[in-house]
Amino acid sequence: MGPKLVEYLKYEAEDTGIAWITFNRPERRNALMGNSQENSTVAKVGEYMRAADDDPEVRVIVLTGEGQGFCSGADMRRDNDPSVLGENFVGNRDHTESPDFIRQHFFHGFTQLHRDISLIRKPTIAMINGAAVGSGMDMALHCDIRVGCENTQFVGYHQLGQIFENGGSYYLPKMAGLGRALEFAYTGRLDAERAYQWGILNYLVDSSELEQTTRDLCDRIMRVPPMVQWVSKRIMRTAADTTLENTMVLTSNAGGILGGSEDADEARLAFLEKRAPVFKGR
Repeated sequence: MGPKLVEYLKYEAEDTGIAWITFNRPERRNALMGNSQENSTVAKVGEYMRAADDDPEVRVIVLTGEGQGFCSGADMRRDNDPSVLGENFVGNRDHTESPDFIRQHFFHGFTQLHRDISLIRKPTIAMINGAAVGSGMDMALHCDIRVGCENTQFVGYHQLGQIFENGGSYYLPKMAGLGRALEFAYTGRLDAERAYQWGILNYLVDSSELEQTTRDLCDRIMRVPPMVQWVSKRIMRTAADTTLENTMVLTSNAGGILGGSEDADEARLAFLEKRAPVFKGR
């Protein structure tokens, strides 16, 4: 059973094994919709991600945007339906928000979403077709892999007088180094070429090749046993915040478990029989 769909966020699970989650407000460069609970974009991205993670036919999850933008973050215009609360500090809201209100808004909405993305077992790819602004950048950084083009750019929360959320503050220094992360924190903008040089983008290709490059990457990913990917992802994310000794314990235990899996047996048999393996994720 798939997720409950909304117009402003598309979900498509292809028979190729790829699940596409697409921000779908191209007229607003895919600005976020709704408040931090209910049927907001923030809540729906997490719901769609979990649905794809639970679908045995899905091997890879791709997050992207419709049209010319990836995700422009908070919708700061005031011409939305008054019943819809924007994911921001201004938007349609006419009241002054206290620090406690803002803190709860971040924790229950954005922080939960970032946790959802980072805990997904399956490989996640951000196919960044345009500007990734504010929360859009945070979501892209939480994905495992980022594929960009000449239209890709990263923009911070500076126009809101705010700092990075979890994606930027946690992952950017690890990906690019502290000095580069602070440079972005001080300036708020990063183009595609520098993002690739800094190691934020795994691939930088022409926009005409963006989708095919992503599909080719997905195809290569799907040739590897899914359990190997799930366990590798969890170990590497854990290893980023632990010691070598702890990591060696994790890898030793994981190696023993994986060695007895059905997928490992299938991989060995397929190799001997000179055929393509059929993995089941168990």
